[in-house]
Amino acid sequence: MGTLHRYLLRETLATLGLAVGVFTALLLVGSVLKDILSLVAAGVLSLRQVVHALGLLLPFVLAFALPIGLLTAVLLVFGRMSADRELTAARAGGWSLVAISAPILGLGAVMCCVCGWVNCDLAPRCRVAFNELRRDAMGINAQSGNPAFISEGQFVELGSLTIYARKPQGTHLEDILIYQLKDGRRLFDARAESGDIVTNATDNSAKLILREVQGMAQPTNDLRLRPFYYQEFTTNVVFARTAAELKLKYSDMTFAQLWQERAEIRARGGQAAPVVMQLHRQAAFSFACFGFTLLGLPLALKGHRRESNTGVALALALMAVYYGFVILGQSLETRVHLRPHLILWIPNLLFIGVGAFLLARADRVGH
Repeated sequence: MGTLHRYLLRETLATLGLAVGVFTALLLVGSVLKDILSLVAAGVLSLRQVVHALGLLLPFVLAFALPIGLLTAVLLVFGRMSADRELTAARAGGWSLVAISAPILGLGAVMCCVCGWVNCDLAPRCRVAFNELRRDAMGINAQSGNPAFISEGQFVELGSLTIYARKPQGTHLEDILIYQLKDGRRLFDARAESGDIVTNATDNSAKLILREVQGMAQPTNDLRLRPFYYQEFTTNVVFARTAAELKLKYSDMTFAQLWQERAEIRARGGQAAPVVMQLHRQAAFSFACFGFTLLGLPLALKGHRRESNTGVALALALMAVYYGFVILGQSLETRVHLRPHLILWIPNLLFIGVGAFLLARADRVGH
């Protein structure tokens, strides 16, 4: 590795460490205010537990801080070098932009591996540990035996029905997937706009009231599924699970756990769309570092600015675009026919394609 490459890596790594530290601190403050300070105010967390909780939240925050930190570092370092004519001098010495950028692109690839490990394994495990710490601190008894209401981000079995709600609010549900199996055959597969659970404390049973329901069902003595639509549909359900038996939310599962969950759901003939969405979310976001690096290089060269606030603002704007696609995909996760999980890959492909085009064009213009 030449002197120029070592210089670039040293500058980029130093700026990366600073940027990741700043963004991690900012994101941790949000998590502290939401998840920890309320417990501290209630007097249920000791100082040691607070430090432990912060350590458990750190990997979850790093999953977001690493990509935006790398993008910021690339914009700041190459923007400064471009403004100081250092890149012009290097190109006058026979270096192409691609050759100059090679170690930074390699750093982006390495960061993809780091982000993959954090996203797919470390962060979910730490998030589960944090939730257990919070539950223990609040004295929540997992063996309480209370009826298990629908939890966000997981399928729940209610008697013969299996249900998933994207936006549960207590007993009120929004954006619902529901299906029913018998002897491995699907009897009922539908989607509802909203619904409510009305419980009966006497016999631990409940009624599930669904609204704007459409899907496929098997009529009596007919092996074929028929389409149907109900403005309102009511069915009886029985809560068979205690809190201790509930599965993890999909957002708290590792990639390996999600893969196993997907296989089990498909083996039962169920709809695994929310699991597939989370699998693709973890994988797609792990590749964000390379797309940010490749796009950040030509944008930094084009800007010719030394100001750090410009680089940070541009990094935040690109991050907003990226997360716009993520939010769009997640909002459509129950619309299986639209394949919303593929939307999560659009910003990666867009950033890599545009970045490669702009870098190649800047290289040609420079010559």
